[in-house]
Amino acid sequence: MKTTFVGQSVTRLEDYPLVTGGGRFVADIDFPHQIHMRVVRSAHAHGRIAAIDTDAALALAGVTAIWTAADIADVPPIPFRATKVRGLEAYRQPVLASDTVRYVGEPVAVVFAQDAYIAEDAAELVQLDIEALPPRLCAFDDDRCIEPAVICKGYGDVDAALATAHARIELTLDIGRHSGVPLETRGAVARYDAARDHLALYGAAKRPHWNRDQLAQMLGRAPSTIDLFEGHVGGGFGIRGELYPEDVLVCLAALRFKRPVKWIEDRREHLMAANQSREQRHTIRAGVDAAGRLLAIDDIFFHDQGAYVRTHGVRVADMTAGLLLGPYHVPNYRAVGHYRLTNKTPAATYRAPGRFESSFVRERLMDAIAAKLGLDPVEVRRRNLIGVADMPFARPLEALDVPVTLDSGDYARLLDKALARADWPRLKADAARRRAAGEAVGAGMAMFVEKSGLGPVDGVQIRVDAAGRIEGITGAASLGQGMETVIAQICADALGVDYRAVRVTHGQTDRIEYGFGAHASRVTVMTGEATRIAAIKLRGKALAAAAQLLQAPLDTLDIVDGRIWRDGKDGSLDLARIRQSLAPGSAMLDGANPGLAAEGWFYCDRMTYPYGVHIAVVAVDRGTGGVRVEKYLLAYDVGKAVNPMLIEGQMTGGLAQGLGGALFEEFSYDERGQPLSVTFADYLIPGAGEMPQTEILITQDAPSPLNPMGIKGAGEGGINPVGAVIAAAIDDALQRPGAITRLPVTPQRLHQLMVAR
Repeated sequence: MKTTFVGQSVTRLEDYPLVTGGGRFVADIDFPHQIHMRVVRSAHAHGRIAAIDTDAALALAGVTAIWTAADIADVPPIPFRATKVRGLEAYRQPVLASDTVRYVGEPVAVVFAQDAYIAEDAAELVQLDIEALPPRLCAFDDDRCIEPAVICKGYGDVDAALATAHARIELTLDIGRHSGVPLETRGAVARYDAARDHLALYGAAKRPHWNRDQLAQMLGRAPSTIDLFEGHVGGGFGIRGELYPEDVLVCLAALRFKRPVKWIEDRREHLMAANQSREQRHTIRAGVDAAGRLLAIDDIFFHDQGAYVRTHGVRVADMTAGLLLGPYHVPNYRAVGHYRLTNKTPAATYRAPGRFESSFVRERLMDAIAAKLGLDPVEVRRRNLIGVADMPFARPLEALDVPVTLDSGDYARLLDKALARADWPRLKADAARRRAAGEAVGAGMAMFVEKSGLGPVDGVQIRVDAAGRIEGITGAASLGQGMETVIAQICADALGVDYRAVRVTHGQTDRIEYGFGAHASRVTVMTGEATRIAAIKLRGKALAAAAQLLQAPLDTLDIVDGRIWRDGKDGSLDLARIRQSLAPGSAMLDGANPGLAAEGWFYCDRMTYPYGVHIAVVAVDRGTGGVRVEKYLLAYDVGKAVNPMLIEGQMTGGLAQGLGGALFEEFSYDERGQPLSVTFADYLIPGAGEMPQTEILITQDAPSPLNPMGIKGAGEGGINPVGAVIAAAIDDALQRPGAITRLPVTPQRLHQLMVAR
């Protein structure tokens, strides 16, 4: 009997080297005769570079070289991945600042030395003479800010709908600047083999093939002369693996010095130089009828991009506008996003980019509608949900340059399941009882739609070697999400083997010609389906060979646990024997290529849309403003769960990061543009003690029609609406509808809010 692995919570294949101390992260990679790089960064948020004095640093024993912008004048600024918005090229980030610095932490020079300690000492000796200029720090109300783009999306006649609405609601809402803070900081090691004219770059890259191609373009080399190699990764979350200045610098140095070059970022650098995210202000209006049904939404928002447009271009602002409507039917919609540059660290994506922000705004709006009309917040949401009979539901909008068509979903059913699992009436009654006893306790909920499975294509190769070992080769990247296990499960079921017999090779551009990385929750959807297609092809090839070897009809054969079964009985053939029968020169080949291998390609030009409901109970300390999250329920429909345990892990991790953005984490700057959050004493992140009692409900009620397995991505559903849920629960605890309009809800802000009443 065949064992089915898809749908089972099998243990992860990735974990053994990590839990036994055998992990190989970029900091663990060393080569003989390597030199170390240290970046000299601007201490000013905005200024003109008058002079750079490197004499004292060059005099230090062990220093190899020091570069400024003049030394790399032939290297262009870092390109974008993809954008339809024109006119952004002038705002790309240079690899090293030349005339002007635009944020604290911007690379101005680099030091190369025999070891990391000398490099750091030498960097301290480089003197930067910078004439300070007034910084631009507020994207929301400083008209001096450069505005390279305005994102406009919408449909219908918003003004007419608002004019005739029974009630109009307007809110101004802020989302604080924060980002992913992986356990492992950034790093890169480059090595150039002059004999082969080959450059190798080691380190995390969520899109290794794209990074390879852009490095080739920037360095004036053929892509075939560069390869990227991904090792173990200590967290990704959207910010890791972008093409940063440091990646370019280590590669260029390896080429010029013909020696390996290593750079490892420290935590202070990470908190001032790695991509930040989220900072937006929205002024949103809605018109509703007497029953609370939406007639129109009009949103004007400002997005603080920081100093430069990095590789994502305007994607965060684009997704904010394109996906703001969530699971609700909105007849008329308009969003105008002002994309502005400030003298802060550049911004880009962070887990659920544009959706954490838009879900906070949308769900605060739904709560405000309920309060305005004296209705139950749950009932207001229910009345506005898109119905299952309306699926697929096409909106005249785009996100990520793809039309927004909700592929499947039964939003009302999941809402009912979540409320029942949480025992919502009892939860609300218990909170009311505790409030009557003097506690500040409240419950809140929110709904959301995610996007996943960004295409339009992915490919996978599967090979069986002479010993019968199975290898799946993909251009996807592993950032801790369990992709090796998921791909092995899918391959195993389609091929007829144990998932533990499948080794997944990823993130190595020398092993597969094309690759599309790991981003936009796409791997299980796109790479998984390409894997299934390749495994089916390989299975067909193996059975055809077995039919010849056994002189048996093809329809009597099957592959079970890696062996050929005939008429339901275990035969004497395994995949190793079949692979050997297809060696070069075999008469069985009959003109076909030797070996036992197959390649699968999956094409899909639309995204899948998982969806969910979150519910929370919080207790507020009236004396300090502290918030304790007591209980949290996450309900999420993923279409088809390949590995429920891994989804639960993704949901739990996403929740922790969502609580960070809702209650703790914020990059703050003073009036000079100096970052005030460059250590974990100032940039607070939740720990295990801040995690609530958590329950996760995974449902599979709405498989996607866009892929045969019905899969939707699960990487970002844990974080998406957390800010909105916590805000609603705090409102309830204080019995002040609409009190929370800004994230994060820090103790100081909440205490001031309570005192000001």
